[in-house]
Amino acid sequence: MSQYKYLFLILIIGTCFGCRSAKSLTAIGTVKENVPAKQIIKENQKQTADFKTLQAKVKIDYIDGSKSNGVSVNLRIEKDKIIWLSAPLGVARVMITPEKVKYYNKLENEYFDGDYSLLSELLGIELDFKKVQNLLLGETLFSLSNEIYLASNNEVSYVLQPENQKALLEIFYLFNPGHYKLDSQQLSQSLQKRFLQVDYKTYQLVSKEIIPEIINIVAVEANSEMKIDLEYKSVSLDEDIRFPFEIPSGYKEIQLR
Repeated sequence: MSQYKYLFLILIIGTCFGCRSAKSLTAIGTVKENVPAKQIIKENQKQTADFKTLQAKVKIDYIDGSKSNGVSVNLRIEKDKIIWLSAPLGVARVMITPEKVKYYNKLENEYFDGDYSLLSELLGIELDFKKVQNLLLGETLFSLSNEIYLASNNEVSYVLQPENQKALLEIFYLFNPGHYKLDSQQLSQSLQKRFLQVDYKTYQLVSKEIIPEIINIVAVEANSEMKIDLEYKSVSLDEDIRFPFEIPSGYKEIQLR
């Protein structure tokens, strides 16, 4: 698989953002005993980032087996509508909408134009636009309104898990007691030997909104493991932005497997 096919997968799975004129958010909080799940969920939902558009620069370092590399990309989001990413000089671009996932690579004259089925297969969970956006924004992958959750805690985080935890897909959410944003979300499929862990190491304030600052991702399947480290830089919110994307004629269609 070429470097830019790897780039495509990384952008979909793990791109997040950092902030221009941002302030690192210091999480000062102490875990309390017997805090009910409903209160944790309520406090978390108060912190949902509220914006119309976002743009940022993202530094990504990744290791996949014996392969390792780093790349910087531009990220633009129109919330609930478009996620757009571009490698330097526009040599590779991705555009995600609620209906489509599109990608092209000028270096290899190839493109992808399809739905979320392949990405869902790669991560082992059913993906859609909302789940991808939530992952990028430090929100829970699945809605907290669709399940009854049980609350517990470890030394540093509140822990939520569905009351009816499914054997085919176990889910754990860890929340910071200082600001109630995610410290981590973890999905496990024991039968398929798949595991996804997304750790939100730090956050920062941008125009009073809490945005991830550093994210570490580990995706495991059987004996293979991919690690992605993200450093988010130069975020601005609610500016007028464009999403240029046009697949050049004559490119060959690719299957990212």
